[in-house]
Amino acid sequence: MQKIIIKTGRTYPALAAQLGDFEDWITRELGGEPGDWRVVDVQQGETLPPVSECAGAVLTGSPAMVSDYEDWSVSTANWLRAAIAQDMPVLGICYGHQLLADALGGQVAYHPQGPEAGVVDVRLLPAAAEDPIFADLPPSFPAAVIHWQSVSILPPGAVRLAANDFEPNHAFRVGSAWGVQFHPEFDTAAMDAYLAHLAPTLQAAGQPAEQLRAQLRPTPQAAAVLQRFARLLQEQAA
Repeated sequence: MQKIIIKTGRTYPALAAQLGDFEDWITRELGGEPGDWRVVDVQQGETLPPVSECAGAVLTGSPAMVSDYEDWSVSTANWLRAAIAQDMPVLGICYGHQLLADALGGQVAYHPQGPEAGVVDVRLLPAAAEDPIFADLPPSFPAAVIHWQSVSILPPGAVRLAANDFEPNHAFRVGSAWGVQFHPEFDTAAMDAYLAHLAPTLQAAGQPAEQLRAQLRPTPQAAAVLQRFARLLQEQAA
C-alpha cells in the first residue's frame, strides 16, 4: 500500500533551490525512511493511484486558489471524496485543507480581513482533547501561516479542532480526514523567506513584512501534527 504526498503547487524557484519544496519539508517532518512517501504532482497532470492502493495521503499547500476550480483541483477533489468514503487517512495543509473542505461540501472564500501571514498563535478547541492527532498538544501553540483564502463554512459533520481570533477554522476533522490551515512543514527559514519574497504584496494588504519577520518563532508543536499523522498510519498498518 502506498503512502502519497499530493503536490498541489510549488514554492518559488529561489527558495526551492535553497531549501527544497513543499514535499521535501513535509517528508522531513513525517520522518521514516527515504522512499516511504510517493509524490504525485497533480498540478502538473500526474495521475493519482487508485484509492484501493493507498494507505494514506498528505496534500500540500499551493499558490493556487481553490475557488478557481482548475481541472486538476476538481479531479483531486473527486479522488478525495472516494478516499474518505473508504476511510483512508488524509491530511490537508493550507490549500489542501481548503480543498478537503470544498470537496466534502464546505465553502472556501477570500478572507474578508485579507491575508494571515507569519507565525501566529493557534488555540485548541474542546473537541481536540479526544482527537488522535491533536490530543495532548498544548492548549495554544505557534504556527506558521500564509494564506489569502480560508474555509468559510465547514463541511457537514466536520469537527472544529483549532482556531484563533483571525481564523475560526484553523483545523478540522471530518471522517478519516484532517485539514490544517497553518503550515506544520514550515520551519523558521522557510517562513522568513516567504515573508521577504511577499513583502510588497503584504505591505499593500496592511501587513508589514519586516515586523512579521521580527516576530518569527520556532513552531515545533505545529510540526508535531505531521509526526502524529505518520504515527497514526504506522499504527493502522501494524
